[in-house]
Amino acid sequence: MRIIAVTGGIGSGKSSVSGLFKSKGAALVDADAISRALTAPGGAGLPPIRKAFGAGVFHEDGTLNRKALGQLVFTDAAARERLNAILHPLIIRQVQKKLDALKQSGTQVALLDVPLLFETGMDVLADAIVCVTAPREVRIRRIRRRDHLTREEACRRIQSQNPSEVTESRSDYVLSTDAPYALTRKRASALWQQIMTDGPKRAKS
Repeated sequence: MRIIAVTGGIGSGKSSVSGLFKSKGAALVDADAISRALTAPGGAGLPPIRKAFGAGVFHEDGTLNRKALGQLVFTDAAARERLNAILHPLIIRQVQKKLDALKQSGTQVALLDVPLLFETGMDVLADAIVCVTAPREVRIRRIRRRDHLTREEACRRIQSQNPSEVTESRSDYVLSTDAPYALTRKRASALWQQIMTDGPKRAKS
């Protein structure tokens, strides 16, 4: 089974590109969706988060207060590292489980959508890696519109991740989404055809 990883910083348009690639028939494994499930009511991530950060990042009904947790981890690097140390191993385990199930089912191509692909070490799972990118100001505008954040808050989220040029340099393909959606869709379709023609770009561990 070929595994194509899609990565990119917050606001880059990564999820949209993954959706376009998925429409080509690839099975999608979405690390963000896994993370949300782990922190949803009853999720395996909640007990260790409560232990590490206390009741202040939870609502009275026991659900995670994502806004409070976000304000903490995006202003405190040590807190962010603690959260990552809790969630990343759980996410990696679920990603591997889903990929194994897809392989056993006979799936030919799987899409691995992971924003922190290199930071988590999941790049070793991929046959090829696509970095989705956009100019900083475009990303800030998208983040503010989507998450209703101030400019400062949006910038902090961008700065919490690897610089885009680092991720681009470590990837096999780079796709910019700084274009009207119709053009981005056309570019993504052409890139997908190229990826399928090129074959694996790296040896998986």
